[in-house]
Amino acid sequence: MDNQHTIAIFEALSSVVRLDAFRLLVRMGKEGMVAGEMAKTLTVSPANLSFHLKALTQAGLLAVEQQGRFQRYRANIPVIVERIP
Repeated sequence: MDNQHTIAIFEALSSVVRLDAFRLLVRMGKEGMVAGEMAKTLTVSPANLSFHLKALTQAGLLAVEQQGRFQRYRANIPVIVERIP
């Protein structure tokens, strides 16, 4: 196990907004959510959420797929299963 990546995961989840966003995406499963829907659900501004989604994506916790004008985010569950037994 790469300790640096594991530390990056914990750092990414150390923010309340990031933790809430990740938990929401875990509940949504394979369907995921587009960023605008997430911002409304979490009652945060889209710009603020974008900042946090970027950090989660860089840590490998999220997968993102472009769908037209929107980006659909999904939780990358295997990363958590591998890193945090």
